[in-house]
Amino acid sequence: MRIAIDAMGGDHAPQAVFEGVKLVLPELKKDVELVLYGDETVIKDGLAALGVTDMRVSVVATSEVISCDEQPTLAIRKKKDSSMVRAIESVATGEADCVLSAGSTGALLTGATLIIKRLKGVKRPALATIMPTVDSCMLLLDCGANTDCKSDYLVQFALMGSAYMKCVIGVTNPRVGLLSNGAEEEKGNELTKETHQLLKTAPVNFTGNCEGRDVLGGDFDVVVCDGFDGNIVLKGTEGAAELIMGLLKQGLLSSFRTKIGALICKPAFQMLKKKLDYTEYGGAPLLGVNGGVIKAHGSSNGKSFRSAILQAEKLISSDVTHLLGEEIAQLNIAE
Repeated sequence: MRIAIDAMGGDHAPQAVFEGVKLVLPELKKDVELVLYGDETVIKDGLAALGVTDMRVSVVATSEVISCDEQPTLAIRKKKDSSMVRAIESVATGEADCVLSAGSTGALLTGATLIIKRLKGVKRPALATIMPTVDSCMLLLDCGANTDCKSDYLVQFALMGSAYMKCVIGVTNPRVGLLSNGAEEEKGNELTKETHQLLKTAPVNFTGNCEGRDVLGGDFDVVVCDGFDGNIVLKGTEGAAELIMGLLKQGLLSSFRTKIGALICKPAFQMLKKKLDYTEYGGAPLLGVNGGVIKAHGSSNGKSFRSAILQAEKLISSDVTHLLGEEIAQLNIAE
């Protein structure tokens, strides 16, 4: 099992990558190898400084880096020796099982689609994000890969999201919801209404429309939408979580009495912070391509990279890519 890591991608790269590698090594299975792509001298010196000498970690030297302000398609085509392109190519050729990057989202999605390519029958790959609920977690897709969608794309998203939750997270019969502005069947725009009718006969456990306030309520295991709405839900939720934690901290430190109360309730607050911390969830898998692809948060720190690497290990072990191909093939036959 080999995980190709773009060591130069992300706001805090490459240091955050080194820290993530050090944190995750004791937790990884013995047959998992981590291959870091980027500036060989920088990577080797960085790992050595942290005392990382594990033989399961290797380096592939590259000479270029794709930045977030570059045009994705042009960057992928021009910078053939970039850390991101070389890592993506390793999955396409079978040298690695999954690629992980915190770099440019557009470049990673473009590279995965052009180089690794879509699974047969998949109309559009979808970026999926695990988000917390009261008792567990749910999968939101698409979160930004496809801002404009057709109803049959969303049906495939539902199928892929359901398969991911079954294989990787272990949910027996994932409940699928369709993001809309109302729970009633007749609510929504034309895309939502058309998709609702198709999902009623699709081979998934479709449980109806999901309003924005219910995304994290625990009634759905998978919520599907176009990438425009999904990205707004994701970023809006991140912003709300930061605001809540900030106001809570401000209130708890406002007086001597509240500080005493905070000390008493510290375990509960720590549990809340962990639940809302994106670094606990790693990254967003790109579902629908012929290999493992995980997009880590651009501001990922070492802890987040650790979670993303563990997520990649789960993705590979579950063989979800193979299952997705079978599910899409069956859907296309039924159509």
